[in-house]
Amino acid sequence: MSDDDALAADLRIADPDRYLSALYAPQDRRGDLIALYAFNAEIAAIRDRIREALPGEIRLQWWRDALAGNADATGHPLADRLLAAMRRRSLPTETFQNYLEARVFDLYDDPMPTRTDLEGYLGETAGALIQLAAMCLDGTSARTFAALAGHAGCAQGMTGLLRLVPLHRARGQCYIPRDLLAAAGTTPQAFVAGEDLAATARAISAMVSLAREHWRAFVDGAANLPTLLRPAYLPLALTGAYLDRIDKVDLFAVPVELSALRRHWLLFRAASRGFA
Repeated sequence: MSDDDALAADLRIADPDRYLSALYAPQDRRGDLIALYAFNAEIAAIRDRIREALPGEIRLQWWRDALAGNADATGHPLADRLLAAMRRRSLPTETFQNYLEARVFDLYDDPMPTRTDLEGYLGETAGALIQLAAMCLDGTSARTFAALAGHAGCAQGMTGLLRLVPLHRARGQCYIPRDLLAAAGTTPQAFVAGEDLAATARAISAMVSLAREHWRAFVDGAANLPTLLRPAYLPLALTGAYLDRIDKVDLFAVPVELSALRRHWLLFRAASRGFA
């Protein structure tokens, strides 16, 4: 099994939605997308592997140093594969550094302060990942759609955070911004504790509405998206369906999933026809 095959096998388990979307990329670009997505999955998993924040900060600093461009090889298979993709596709080191800095927030239990803070966090993480994926496919066209990547990242990221509410509550985390919670009549502490379920439902509804706002902005802008860039945005094909499910379930009790058949169909349809 080659290193790329091993990365793909790991990604298929860690992030099946992005794994499936990468399969629609041209074969000569697919390995770079998989390396990028595997990196994202690796960083996202750090919180689950630590008991205190400091080891997580040390791990993030290792990745900052590894991707700073001072060495051709690190001895870490994923880091070396990603560095090769960065050189081949001219991916900006600064974007990775900003991504890693934003991910420090995940290591702590501090509540997300405001909607603006949440959108900024998602811009540096989910939005940046989409933009980097687009650059792997066509660096010139990708820059034209940077604003679209921002809306896509917010829509996809907010939806993902809502799907992970049970996990975050178990950790003591709350990604729903404090100002949205206050408007709903609750607090981050009460949300994590599962108190005042009526207020919690209002806060979740507000978060869904915010995600849908960015989703609609993405769909409007995606009408002009070149076919070559579609694979970078394909996970957005699932966002609307996930939001519809979130509207119908108790997030504290039921994991929000789509069947494998539905996910395959939605991705195939978007890859073939676009996102309209």
